[in-house]
Amino acid sequence: MIEQTLVERISAQVADHAVKADALAALRSAYPQIHFTYCMDDDVLGGIPVIEAEGFNLYLVDGSDHCMQLTRDYEAATGVLIAECGDEEGD
Repeated sequence: MIEQTLVERISAQVADHAVKADALAALRSAYPQIHFTYCMDDDVLGGIPVIEAEGFNLYLVDGSDHCMQLTRDYEAATGVLIAECGDEEGD
């Protein structure tokens, strides 16, 4: 389970530090109980972000079964996917 307020704090940290490898490492260090994943937002298929922010979206990941899947259920969430949004000019 991941609380909504925690995801909001994670969103603020990502916004403050941009989506970079060192920011991801800092999140993993600060929240070792949460699995963090990074990708580009256009690589995410079929998911609906729980937070949409400038430059990135956050999705919840349910890893309770043998396959990971995106979820909007905070009770089932075991991880957070940070998906960087490219600009409109092809990033």
